[in-house]
Amino acid sequence: MSRFEIPLLRGPRQLRSDLNSMLGDGCAFSVMTGVGESYVAAFALALGFGDIAAGLITTVPMLAGSALQLVTPAAVGWLGSHKRWVVLCAVLQAATFAPLAWGALAGALSPVLLFATISLYWALGMATGPAWNTWVGVLVPVRLRARFFARRAVWSQVSILTGLALGGVLLRRGDEAGKAIEAFAAIFLIALGARVVSAGFLARQSEPTPVPIGETRVSPRAIGEHLRQGGHGPLLVYMVVFQLSVWIAAPFFTPYMLGVLELDYVAFATLTGSAFVARIVALPFLGRMARVWGTRRLLWIGSSGIVTLPVLWLVSNHFAWLLVLQLGSGVVWGTYELAALLAFFEYIPVQSRTSVLTVYNLANAAALAGGSLVGALLLDAMSGSAGIYAGLFALSTGARLTSLLLLRRVVDVTPSESRAVPLRTLSLRPSSGSIQRPVLVGLHGDATSAVEGRGDSHSE
Repeated sequence: MSRFEIPLLRGPRQLRSDLNSMLGDGCAFSVMTGVGESYVAAFALALGFGDIAAGLITTVPMLAGSALQLVTPAAVGWLGSHKRWVVLCAVLQAATFAPLAWGALAGALSPVLLFATISLYWALGMATGPAWNTWVGVLVPVRLRARFFARRAVWSQVSILTGLALGGVLLRRGDEAGKAIEAFAAIFLIALGARVVSAGFLARQSEPTPVPIGETRVSPRAIGEHLRQGGHGPLLVYMVVFQLSVWIAAPFFTPYMLGVLELDYVAFATLTGSAFVARIVALPFLGRMARVWGTRRLLWIGSSGIVTLPVLWLVSNHFAWLLVLQLGSGVVWGTYELAALLAFFEYIPVQSRTSVLTVYNLANAAALAGGSLVGALLLDAMSGSAGIYAGLFALSTGARLTSLLLLRRVVDVTPSESRAVPLRTLSLRPSSGSIQRPVLVGLHGDATSAVEGRGDSHSE
């Protein structure tokens, strides 16, 4: 036995401790996401950086995070432990809130430092994904996975909404007291503390018989083979192109809501959270519909609804209309993402899912960044125009509509399983409710075959 291995045999007490620690990690991480990362774009606006910077801060740093996840296997090998890598990244990710809090107290922060800090935040979070999925695949017994990850998801969702609401209340009180910038320091320090607590729960978990590092490899051969023969090439192409068209406008909803519509922070949090809640409530029903209709029809329904969203924001500024619109947004985004997720996992064999999903995450992040850059160029070109956001939303709507042509090539799939898909929430977004990714180990019975690794975000 190597010095990094811990005997696989665990008693009921250790198992209970591991599960409770995983639950605590999920809740603490979600609080950090809700109270911290959700308000980064608003912080950029408060610093006076303008709409373009506030939009790009939500997308460009994600590309750095997606790229860093590719080096995770080497890092885990160097440390000799999945647990050590995850805990190290969690602690360092917590530390990224320190310069944000310092900038809020000082009332100024350079754009370069802001973008570098948020890029590091995403990089450290996403780099833990493959190792975390491999690690928990060994910790959670097969018989408990479906029930445990469903329970963990519920508590995480409650925690992220709690963090979002807390951030909105603190920022509005700060604004009313004439200390709007200083209030950001408070929420970022809360986020820092929540991630430290998350890291503490991670450190309490055991690490029985670490999975061999080679199982987290990203295999170019597997990716190439399944893009050519696996049937999901058209699906991946459509998803990437559609995301690019969506994110021409999506990053700029925060400056539109806080700037053009002049919403306060509580109203902003309410609208953002409502889309997230609507998605959660709709998922069980959508899962049953996928079984009846198949994923292609579900993709058409979700995609068609998403196409119309930007221009609907121009219909009225009344809060009641915006709330209804956000509830609908959460439902159609939930429809699209569930259908894409189910088709994705039906097409791709278990042994290749990590390789393909890791590269898809990178391509998706590139699409998000690329779309936001297109939107930024348009905003810059139309600077000073009265219809600047109308033009931006119209362009995104046209691009979304055009991308639907690629959906015709996607083959229909009827999911073989109707059970709920466990998801991790990486971020809340006003335009879609959230950015979520599946928990691979919660989808399969065998930890090793299911996980082979895992590509994407933090430890949540």
